[in-house]
Amino acid sequence: MLDILYPVLRSILFRLDAEQAHHLSLSGLRVCEKVGVLKLLADSPEFVTPVELMGLTFPNRVGLAAGLDKEGNTIDAFGRLGFGFIEIGTITPRPQAGNPKPRLFRLIDHEAIINRMGFNNPGIDAGVTNVRQSKDFNGVIGFNIGKNKDTPNENAADDYLACLRAAYPVADYIAVNLSSPNTPGLRDLQGAEASARLLEKLKQEQQKLASEHGKSVPLLFKVAPDLEDQHIQDLAKVFTDGGLDGLIATNTTLDRQSVMSHPRANEAGGLSGKPVFDKSTAVLAAFSSHLGNKVPIIGVGGISSVEEAKAKLDAGASLVQIYTSFIYQGPRLVRELAASL
Repeated sequence: MLDILYPVLRSILFRLDAEQAHHLSLSGLRVCEKVGVLKLLADSPEFVTPVELMGLTFPNRVGLAAGLDKEGNTIDAFGRLGFGFIEIGTITPRPQAGNPKPRLFRLIDHEAIINRMGFNNPGIDAGVTNVRQSKDFNGVIGFNIGKNKDTPNENAADDYLACLRAAYPVADYIAVNLSSPNTPGLRDLQGAEASARLLEKLKQEQQKLASEHGKSVPLLFKVAPDLEDQHIQDLAKVFTDGGLDGLIATNTTLDRQSVMSHPRANEAGGLSGKPVFDKSTAVLAAFSSHLGNKVPIIGVGGISSVEEAKAKLDAGASLVQIYTSFIYQGPRLVRELAASL
């Protein structure tokens, strides 16, 4: 039923400001889930084989990328739409409003989005509370964490450690966001030396928390698609030597070459959707060639079809995530990917 309704709903939502439509959509999903309507409308993926990875069981290979459910308050509804795993956030230690509006733009002709949201979120305590209130989702919950905008990079580890400690009891995995282009200086943490220092501190804390809570929560890093080959090689060594549990490749891109014809092309922020597919997949493949089987990869960036999702797997990913294509195509795509992978 949702497959029939979604094109109509999208046409209405796309007449609204993109961020307004975002909040309205999530609010509607939560209401529909709460009153039981979503259960009646949504179709679950069929003939799906669970996947074992990082010590976790994923009901299927398709996840919701971070950035859509920023607060972690819509997990049950998204789970109802067929996602095998849901990554919430990015969440920072303290609440922050993010960048000035407008900060979210559709490039409809390119099935793309530019955002400069700036880690707008309610803070780690509220995020943890929201995840605890999720009751009906039986999949995997990832917790994407970042630093506050006003925290200098030399103190960034303190922010990540605070989020790691708070999220650890409720998260199935924790993703460290080093690659958003919308927090000034954040991508500097992707330097080999900086990421090695951060990873060492986080792994030490992870071991303490595993002993304290009696469970192991995998630690992943999320990287940008705007990386040169030598940088990828250097980071791959950092990740393997440091014992990183998983990699998410990739975040949004600053490259505008593929959308230069669009009047919104020069909006500041990260570009997601179809135009990022080739660049993101090339970076994924490069990391895979250096990491081998030592660090599993979640492929994200520009997936809008079964063929593209399979291309991510062929490039070295074990799981995939979508975001922008879900906005444009709706729940049908989730089911198609889950059944086909």
